[in-house]
Amino acid sequence: MRFAHAMIRVKDIDASMKFYTELLEMNRTGEVRLDDCTLYYLSDEDGQTQIELTYNDETPKEGYKNGNAFGHFAFETKSMAEFTAKMNKFGYKYFYEPFFMPEVNMHVAFLKDPDGNEIEIMSKS
Repeated sequence: MRFAHAMIRVKDIDASMKFYTELLEMNRTGEVRLDDCTLYYLSDEDGQTQIELTYNDETPKEGYKNGNAFGHFAFETKSMAEFTAKMNKFGYKYFYEPFFMPEVNMHVAFLKDPDGNEIEIMSKS
């Protein structure tokens, strides 16, 4: 068995698509229209990990709320400094600035996507 994808509902598909494709460099791999929503599939650079962005026709005005069970998505970048510069260029901010985590020998930082989902950025440099 293999893990296929994780799905999240999004309030603004354009903002979410920009975040995931431009900032996090995910590739758009498919789109499926259903009766009440459109599913957008994104994949990482090697095609092993996918996220499904679900954009419902009737989205709550205030967006969606996550329960307290979901934590975050984690992405690894080659350079924390380069990612930080790119993130700043796009106008995003960390809510936990980069710090070194010796337990995993990585630099770690956190930001939020347009819907408030937590995103962990990890880097060996």
